Amino acid sequence: MIPNVIKPIVILGAILCIPLIMPAFFVSQIGSQGIIYGLIALGTMILAGYGGMISLAQITIAGSAAYTVAILGENSTSIHGYGLSYWIVVPIALAVAVAFSTLIGAAAVRTKGVYTIMITLAVAAAFFYFTMQNYAVFNGFSGYAGVRAPAWIGASSGRKFYYICAAIAVLSYCCVVYVADTPFGLSAQAFRDNEERARAVGFNVVTHKLALNAFAGLFSGLGGILLVWFNGRISPGSISVDVAIDVLVIAIVGGIRHPVGAFVGAILFLLLKTYAIDLVGAERFNSLIALVFLTIVFASPDGLLGLWRRVRHAAH
Repeated sequence: MIPNVIKPIVILGAILCIPLIMPAFFVSQIGSQGIIYGLIALGTMILAGYGGMISLAQITIAGSAAYTVAILGENSTSIHGYGLSYWIVVPIALAVAVAFSTLIGAAAVRTKGVYTIMITLAVAAAFFYFTMQNYAVFNGFSGYAGVRAPAWIGASSGRKFYYICAAIAVLSYCCVVYVADTPFGLSAQAFRDNEERARAVGFNVVTHKLALNAFAGLFSGLGGILLVWFNGRISPGSISVDVAIDVLVIAIVGGIRHPVGAFVGAILFLLLKTYAIDLVGAERFNSLIALVFLTIVFASPDGLLGLWRRVRHAAH
């Protein structure tokens, strides 16, 4: 058994060594992209794992940040692209994501269960169709292309970009773990477990849920910014309902109550998406994803992280 003090060092060492031992394709398409989708799914994990609210709108929030970067920064389309400095664009994009997340939360915080899912799904679908049909702001179906990351971050296929993504992921993970043990995080877990009792002892549940939505929006917004830099473009296809469901699957498969589960689920999902097509063919790929998802959920409702803990405890 690895001592608890050594585990973070082993994990950090693995993160640092991946670009040195793996091909560039793996580093980019699995490593960098996995971290980006992990950040977006981290917002889903915060809401569901700590607040008991299942949201399908985290890719929508990420998309709002991505569109903000494309519109206020530089792009190769003939409209917008105001060329503002990234030191200005990034904070604005994060503020947009947090505000949008809070607004979505305001529409959903008084609901529970399937009603929360349906409201956030409706928001995700509405935003997708709005961006596809609106040309004045979002440039319709084509979206924005030619969006480049700052020079100091490097190209999306390079090691530097991977390390930047990894550093942001590590800081985000530490932030979420820290906040989970603060009075705010503990109160969120209290109304997750028993909302009526939390309200009876004096918690303002609605306010706490709104604050939790704002907190989750910060990480999904970070993922959206990195996503538009990674792809070099943003279009409605990047924030479709299919992708919203993929993000939820990532969070659940990894472990909905574990911050690191979002990244584990994203890596597994991208491994299957990238390599499984060669084994089963494109027409059966979604069936394989569904089969793996069902197998993991039936074996462990708490995802891969929960399954790993059960195996570890059984071994001891």
